[in-house]
Amino acid sequence: MQNPLRHAPEAAPSLTEKAYKALPLEDRLALALREHLSPEERALIVQREQWMQVRCYFARRADLTPDEVAAFLEDQDHVIRLCIAKRPDLTPTQAARCAADRDPNVRYFIARNPALPQGLREALKEDADPLVRRAAAKEPRAPRTAARPGQAVLIRS
Repeated sequence: MQNPLRHAPEAAPSLTEKAYKALPLEDRLALALREHLSPEERALIVQREQWMQVRCYFARRADLTPDEVAAFLEDQDHVIRLCIAKRPDLTPTQAARCAADRDPNVRYFIARNPALPQGLREALKEDADPLVRRAAAKEPRAPRTAARPGQAVLIRS
């Protein structure tokens, strides 16, 4: 039997929290990548998902709302914040948050982001981490996107 989460993205019904928590990891990953999600499904992934891999897939979506971006910037896992640091639509405040992140990997990716104000880029040229300094010295690079049929557009790097 085909999984409706993967094969009929527009037709899949909105999930309750209980039904969502009962989904195996493979189905949660498929849901995070699905092109069309209800606001309730999006909220379950942002607010209730415990699997870092599912949050990471979702955090790479190009269609995140400002509230979803803000929530992921506060995530305890640096991999999730790194996904957000690649976004071209960050506000100056969000870019500054990434530039001040405790994890050098997040600072590395924001250093190449065109959304980073020049003053913060200059500050990152003096970062304690040599890779962050090197990234800040290079020209900003627009992130690339990719999407498979039926899946959301994802920000790659």
